[in-house]
Amino acid sequence: MTLLNFSTKDRILQAAETLFARQGFAATSLRQVTSLADVNIAAVNYHFGSKDNLINEVFRRRMDVMSAERLAALRQAVETAPDQLEPILAAFIEPALAMAQDRHGGGAFIRVIARTYAENNEKLRKFLSDQYGHVLREFAHALADCLPGLSKETLYWRLDFLSGALTYAMADFGLIKRPLNVPEATHRRHAAHMLIRFAAAGFRAEEA
Repeated sequence: MTLLNFSTKDRILQAAETLFARQGFAATSLRQVTSLADVNIAAVNYHFGSKDNLINEVFRRRMDVMSAERLAALRQAVETAPDQLEPILAAFIEPALAMAQDRHGGGAFIRVIARTYAENNEKLRKFLSDQYGHVLREFAHALADCLPGLSKETLYWRLDFLSGALTYAMADFGLIKRPLNVPEATHRRHAAHMLIRFAAAGFRAEEA
């Protein structure tokens, strides 16, 4: 499906995501975005107002959905399996891996996330912290209930390590590649299972 099959706003977002993944935020101009989306600059200004807002919306359109799925899964995990670590970790990991496998740009968005780590964009980092920091705090609270002997500092270190490992797995940078005869969904479930077991062992490890 080409960009012309989407609405003007969606075409701009899709073009921006593609270019941000390929070139980064600083190296991508609004003129390049409008050229790829086949729209004029007035359309970008009308829908987004500025490049910073466009960057924010590229994140919002995917992370709003993923965050809602994570929090819904977390609530279910806490209600149905209180004080059990693995369901909480699954609630954090599985929606992210599902998004990464989305055929409609999921892979490109993972590269956009990687650009966030590589580029010193303070405005973007503040936006992500303001909009999605509460999701990490909800998970930290649930994990703390399962691990009462773990200090807050250690818990946040380990949650940070989990986030890094998950980003790596989402980007499919690892040594383990999906076999040709294994469906993507099956490979994703296996990756989630392995990461959940790995993370659970790390969270349960004694503090040094």
